[in-house]
Amino acid sequence: MKITDLKCAVIADSPVVRITTDAGIDGLGQVEMSKPYVKPHIMFIRDMILGEDPTNVERVMMKIRRAGAFKPWGSAVSAVEMALWDIAGKAAGIPVYKLLGGKVRDKVRVYNGGVRYPMPDYSPASFAENIAQMKAAPQGFTIIKQGMAFHGTMAATVPDFFYGEVTEGRFYPNRGLLTERGLNHIIACVEAMKKVLGDEVGLALDCGPGFTVIDAIRLAKAVEPYNIMWLEDMITGDYTPYVLADLYREVTQSTSTPIHTGEQIYLRQNFKDLIEKKAVRVVGPDPADVGGLAELKWIAEYADLHGIMMAPHGIIDGLIGLAGLVHSSAAMPQNYIAFEYPIARPDWWYEIIDGLPDPIVKNGYITVWDSPGLGVTFNVKAAKKYLSDGDKDFFD
Repeated sequence: MKITDLKCAVIADSPVVRITTDAGIDGLGQVEMSKPYVKPHIMFIRDMILGEDPTNVERVMMKIRRAGAFKPWGSAVSAVEMALWDIAGKAAGIPVYKLLGGKVRDKVRVYNGGVRYPMPDYSPASFAENIAQMKAAPQGFTIIKQGMAFHGTMAATVPDFFYGEVTEGRFYPNRGLLTERGLNHIIACVEAMKKVLGDEVGLALDCGPGFTVIDAIRLAKAVEPYNIMWLEDMITGDYTPYVLADLYREVTQSTSTPIHTGEQIYLRQNFKDLIEKKAVRVVGPDPADVGGLAELKWIAEYADLHGIMMAPHGIIDGLIGLAGLVHSSAAMPQNYIAFEYPIARPDWWYEIIDGLPDPIVKNGYITVWDSPGLGVTFNVKAAKKYLSDGDKDFFD
């Protein structure tokens, strides 16, 4: 079997890749939302893999891994890897999880991820109301993650939150030392949410990046009585092209509250310091940024050897990516906690993808399906009307 083409279409805001072969088998992969630069990157990779046997996944990946980097630049490589596993599974007539080592669990736990409700402000009362809506969500999540502090606009909207200039812009630009008022505000919001959740639903906090080491330690110690699942991306994280494992290690060693990071990191080699130094208690790679599904599984195995838990980041807006997360998570060792559940936007994505369970999430879990490859396909007739003029040949 040989690869005959690699195509990319941006459907809504979500780049999707399709690898075709001379055996008539194709494979799908997906990138997280709003990454328009992925398409030319895919075309750059295309000529590297034409003529290769797609079922030799590692051999193909050895040719293209150097074409990626920390988030967002690992997206194209990761999407291609996902599509290769899809082809390999279809060619063998087995689900991808069997190619990744076999099914450890029949259902995978997920947390809210793309399921969010509007919050009018960053007051403790608003957090309590919002978390009550999340608790009542039909998916029945057993873990809920909430944005906090520098993750979002709390730093820009809560008066005197931190000692620093408020900077407007994407990719979490604010960073600085918290005021006492700012720290107390975060703690009050945590307390309000825990009063709603009790010990029935776990609470995780997405916190940054933006914290100083001083404040990361202060907050982690202050919330110890609330048994928080983890504090995520406090020092580095989303769209940060470095790790700073030594700083994370200082925080982790100062508290019993689990510290989490990893969604921006590309390749297992860049998790080496975090894991070997035991700098965090939980790692959370994103399969659409880290280098793919096998990369995610390898990191989970290595983390498990060092007593570190795994809670993967979600491929937001991605139903094909959702399938990849299910297969990889099903094959992970027992350090797996849950992955961040993506939802499709716009809703018509659910009309153009076949193969997912209905409902997808039940009582906080997704049941692992057994169809070959990733087990999801496009309803081509329904999907064609959403292709742009430049992508009309995507299904040809």
